[in-house]
Amino acid sequence: MTTHFISAEVDLEETPTELQKAIETELKKQGEPLRWAVTAVDVDKQKATVEAVITK
Repeated sequence: MTTHFISAEVDLEETPTELQKAIETELKKQGEPLRWAVTAVDVDKQKATVEAVITK
C-alpha cells in the first residue's frame, strides 16, 4: 500500500450532501481516500478544487 497526494476538480452541486458524494466518487477513481479537503472554489466555473491523500 502506498499513499499519494492528489488534487482534483469537482463540479459544484446543489447541496452539501451531493457535493460530498461527488467528491468521494471522484477520489475513489484514484484510490481509497484517507482524508480530503476543499481548498478552493471557483464560482464562475462552478468548480471546487479538492486536495486529498489516497492509498493505492
